[in-house]
Amino acid sequence: MLIEDFIVNRIQELCDKKHISKYRLSQETKIKQSTISNLMTRRSLPNIVTLSRICDGFGITLSEFFQEDDKIVNLSEEQKQVLDVWSTLNEDERKLVKTYVQGIKHL
Repeated sequence: MLIEDFIVNRIQELCDKKHISKYRLSQETKIKQSTISNLMTRRSLPNIVTLSRICDGFGITLSEFFQEDDKIVNLSEEQKQVLDVWSTLNEDERKLVKTYVQGIKHL
């Protein structure tokens, strides 16, 4: 698969998974809608800064962007479900979850 195809497919996959429209992605990343459109229609490739901003918009790292989901093979279905929910949380919600889990751990 060409890198152009991988990037476009991955952005589309993440938009679908996180229920984010291209417009919202543009808003979250402060990247012009025309730039997002050009990426999605394969008229241009993102530079590292743009791709990093896209990852920030999805709440993931560059490493996670290029990681294929099927690489996580040692997780149970229950663990995968928890990670799926985690990926939809905003930063404040994640902090609350971490605090809660840490509190349970110390009981």
